[in-house]
Amino acid sequence: MIQKLSVNNLGPIASIQCNTLGKINLFVGENGTGKTYLLKFIYAIIKCTEQFQRGIERRSLNQLLSDKLFNVFLLSELGELVKKGTSELSTEIKMDAGATLAFSFGISTKQQIQNLHSTIPATNINSIFIPAKEILSLQNVIIRSRGEMFNEKGFDDTYLDLANALMPSYKGRNYEAFSNVRKNLAEALNGRIEFDDTKKEWIFKDSQRRIYNISVTAEGIKKLSVLGALLGNHYLSNQSTIFIDEIENALHPALISKFIEMVYLLAKAGIQFFISTHSYAVIKKLYIIAQREKQAIPVFSLEKEKVQYGNLAEDMPDNAIIRESIKLYEEEIEL
Repeated sequence: MIQKLSVNNLGPIASIQCNTLGKINLFVGENGTGKTYLLKFIYAIIKCTEQFQRGIERRSLNQLLSDKLFNVFLLSELGELVKKGTSELSTEIKMDAGATLAFSFGISTKQQIQNLHSTIPATNINSIFIPAKEILSLQNVIIRSRGEMFNEKGFDDTYLDLANALMPSYKGRNYEAFSNVRKNLAEALNGRIEFDDTKKEWIFKDSQRRIYNISVTAEGIKKLSVLGALLGNHYLSNQSTIFIDEIENALHPALISKFIEMVYLLAKAGIQFFISTHSYAVIKKLYIIAQREKQAIPVFSLEKEKVQYGNLAEDMPDNAIIRESIKLYEEEIEL
């Protein structure tokens, strides 16, 4: 689990510092303030530490992280990540048991990070990034386009890693919380996805056992079904980190509420979440959970050139989403 985070001069973000990350961490902000940028950046770091010394992997951690940043952000040079008008990007992450990873590079850096230090040990944990857009109907396209014959960069590594992780579910002992969340998902979606071994494609089977091609299944169903598949195929463990970009995308408000309750159950089981949102409903639901469970949920409100820090266990944050919601309420009162 990531305990502390320090990032300076990353893309649109001047600085973000946090010494008290939680099991659920929320990034809120207007378009262009860097929410997705930050999620992808943290994901690239965590994913490369998981790849390091795994199986036949022989690349150094410096090379792994450099390659991951290139493929997550589809860069021409690493220096493109450095905030305009500054000279250097620097980052430090602290994990459980005091393990740390720190690195920096300048705006003129082209191919590889040189200044990197890590005490994070090798691991068999898998983390994942769930993008705003569903990928079930595009899984094969993503894998083929990024294969050795094509290696087209239309889909970045957040999509490729998820496409490769989506294997069919199999029976076997699993974490109780994972099984419970899969049941909750099936009830909320009135069915679940399955992999058709004959056609080699995903299908959606509703509670009446009617079968639908994945391409005509609602996008919200496909998005949530991705989480169900990852819980069912044992790709994730109770030490994984899940990054969810725009958690509300394509979901009805009632389904958002149910989804966030499932996130809380998984967080209680050990999974750490980093979530971005534009939605008042998401913030309000997490606030209710934080108050109800007396659970700290750090919230980072990204605005132009600054970051406001808060904790939903203490209060609702002061950010543009909350202010707009209050403004609309005041307009309604005046009618």
